[in-house]
Parts: sequence; C-alpha cells; structure tokens
Amino acid sequence: MKTKEEIVGNWLCRYTKMPLENFGEQILLTNFNNYVDLFCQLKGVEPVGFGANMRAATADGVTMINFGIGSPNAALIMDLLSAVKPKACLFLGKCGGISDKTQLGDYILPLAGIRGEGTSNDYFPPEVPALPAFMLQRAVSTAMRDSGLDYWTGTVYTTNRRVWEHDERFKQYLLDTRAMAVDMETATLFSCGFYNHIPTGALLLVSDNPMVPEGIKTEESDNKVTANFAEAHVRIGIEAMRLIAGERKTVRHLKYDW
Repeated sequence: MKTKEEIVGNWLCRYTKMPLENFGEQILLTNFNNYVDLFCQLKGVEPVGFGANMRAATADGVTMINFGIGSPNAALIMDLLSAVKPKACLFLGKCGGISDKTQLGDYILPLAGIRGEGTSNDYFPPEVPALPAFMLQRAVSTAMRDSGLDYWTGTVYTTNRRVWEHDERFKQYLLDTRAMAVDMETATLFSCGFYNHIPTGALLLVSDNPMVPEGIKTEESDNKVTANFAEAHVRIGIEAMRLIAGERKTVRHLKYDW
C-alpha cells in the first residue's frame, strides 16, 4: 500500500471489522461501548460483538463508532473515515466542566476547540482554529430544541493530559482560557475533520466538575451520569443525523455539503 487512500481503506476495515460498503453517510463517534449498545437498542439492530478494536454498528444510514479515548485516536479515526467520505460526523463525548455554571448532566455545544493536545499540530499550524461545521451544530441545536433540552455554548479545551486534577497551576491555566469545559478529543476531531474534508461537530455531556476535589469523576459518579443521561445523549445524536439527512420539514432550508 503506497497511497493514503489504500491505507485508510484497509485500516478502517481492520479496526472496525466492518466492510466499507456497510458504513453510513452519517457518522456518530463516541468513546464508550455502552453508547454503541444504546445505539443498537434504539435502532433495533443486533448488538455488536467485542471482536473489533473500534466497535461499530450501522442502521438507517447512520454508523456509530467507539474510536477509543484520547487525541491520537481522534486523529486516527478522522483519517480513517476519509476512506468513506461521510457527509456528517458528530462526536457524542463527555467532558469536565470548567465553568462553575455547568452541572452534571448539562450539555455543551462547542463553538470551538482550544488545541492544547498537540496532535493537531501535525495537521495545521498552531494558529489555525479548531472549529466545528456550523450547519451540523445548527442541526444539533434544532434536535436539542425539539427535545425540550437546554445547552451551553462555548469553547472546549482539549488536552493530552489525563491526570491533572491535582495540578493547581494547570487548573488556573484552564480558568484563564475562559473555556467552558475540558476534554481529550474535541479540538483534534474538529481539526482533523477539517483536514480530511469531513464536516465534524460535537455535543458534549458534562460528566464531572474536576476543578474542585469533590467534583472529580469517580466510578460511582460516572455510573450515575451514564444511567441518567446517556440514552438521551444518543437519542439527540440520532435525531441530529436525521435532520442532516433531510427527513424533517423543519430543516428543509438547510443545505449541507462536505
């Protein structure tokens, strides 16, 4: 294999154990196996096994993929998805609230990502902003509105650091950025999606408030957030993909090109 096209086509199948023709035109991305399971349940398709490195399922033209955790995996999946040229790619992820306005279970619709992860520097110079596809975020906003749900907008700081909650200097730096939340994938997905000509957006669920000791995520608190909010998160993602596909009268005015 000499070309990028040959490599990503082969590797996407290898990582997901799914042939290219089985991928839908709309992609939902996640870090969590239970989100893939919820997608299968909500769409009425057979549960996905655990034989693939990246578990994936397709229903009604939409494919959900668990690509794993972290910025390098985020860059990898966007490179691999260039093999199927999706019309829309939406990340359903969790994040830590930086602002004291955010509470567990709140949704954040990012307007931009701050590229603190470093991975995206291999794709663009540091001064290039990490931005989502506007029309995709607009469709998510419509899906949220139709579901009677509120959300915050703002920037998300993306970092490669996983254990920083003890580092007061880094926490002060996060506050200085005026970011609404912190995660490990969003800015990379936006940047690498742009690089690969894939319209990319995100809807993030606040799963912890790591700026204070009592808000740091534990197994108990994460299980509570998952039990109370994960299904609604996946439902909104599915609905947003329906809007992009043009199945709703409310978005007939939208044109979505990649």
